[in-house]
Amino acid sequence: MLRAFFVLLLLSLPLAAAEYRVQTLATGLHHPWSLTELPDGSLLLSERRGRLWHMTINGKRRAVSGLPAIAAGGQGGLLDLALHPQFADNRLLYFSFSQPGPGGAGTAVGRARLNGNKLEQLQVLFEQTPKTHGRAHFGSRLAFDNQGYLFITTGDRYHSRHQAQRLDNHLGKILRLHDDGRVPADNPFVGTPGALPEIWSLGHRNLQGAAIHPGSGELWTHEHGPQGGDEVNRIRKGANYGWPVVTFGEEYGGGTIGEGSRKPGMEDPLWVWVPSIAPSGMLFYTGEAFPGWRNNLFVGALAGRRLVRLELDGDRVTGEHHLLVEQGFRIRALHQAADGGIYVLTDDADGRLLKLVPVAAKG
Repeated sequence: MLRAFFVLLLLSLPLAAAEYRVQTLATGLHHPWSLTELPDGSLLLSERRGRLWHMTINGKRRAVSGLPAIAAGGQGGLLDLALHPQFADNRLLYFSFSQPGPGGAGTAVGRARLNGNKLEQLQVLFEQTPKTHGRAHFGSRLAFDNQGYLFITTGDRYHSRHQAQRLDNHLGKILRLHDDGRVPADNPFVGTPGALPEIWSLGHRNLQGAAIHPGSGELWTHEHGPQGGDEVNRIRKGANYGWPVVTFGEEYGGGTIGEGSRKPGMEDPLWVWVPSIAPSGMLFYTGEAFPGWRNNLFVGALAGRRLVRLELDGDRVTGEHHLLVEQGFRIRALHQAADGGIYVLTDDADGRLLKLVPVAAKG
């Protein structure tokens, strides 16, 4: 009787490693940073060094021309990619990059029309103020919400952490724009003296994950903590997320930062990793290929070298599961495929494009 109960219990548990397998679709990518799927099933992939690839469904890659000048080095370079919500009609591609200029470099966002393997009618819609020296903490992810607003995440540029609490700059902020770069009239700091009107939220460190919640339509993000204290946050209009006044992390080599881990008037994170996993890439899964994963939140881990799956009950994380642990890849970016599979980009000088598919899937 005991044995029968044990077998039934095992059969009722979700199958972790057995429910997916990994396809390797491409190798030889030099520190790839982002990818997106085009309506015809082909892919666009960015490499941090400033190269954009168009990969057809048969695996052939061609370079896409027409990018602006890019300050590639350290954590900077060609970063995130996003398609306009009406891409099938207007062919508009949005991309973030570290832009060179007086004072150093800063995160910028451009858009252009994709014509074959060329970018045409290039416009720079956003330029981070100020530009600073250094090669760290550029952010940067792009996300369109259900109303067509564009969210842009930035970093504090590492040496300018206290600027994240000021409204007169774009460092350590989330920004919200119309798709053509105009500032929405209902942004929280429009009309605030000395504040930049693009700002949607402040007090961030280095955000490399952003996704729209499939139920609420709200923006969720994650960001790197300094040494411990990586965070998942639900982003609220005009809210302050605390960096560097509050954090669950500490200085590299030890030592406290700020005033502790919580403070009235500053948002608490929904989930924290101590020690750090160094999160990058973020995805709410809504596909049919993995029914047991629907509405779970996926996060890539660089230092953690795994794919993290978070189970959710509303805004509450109820479970954490780790995938691709044995492979040991630094995971940079995630994208849900049109067929419900999950694309994964690994961060390496010989980076890979992987795809998680159900075990029964052919190919």
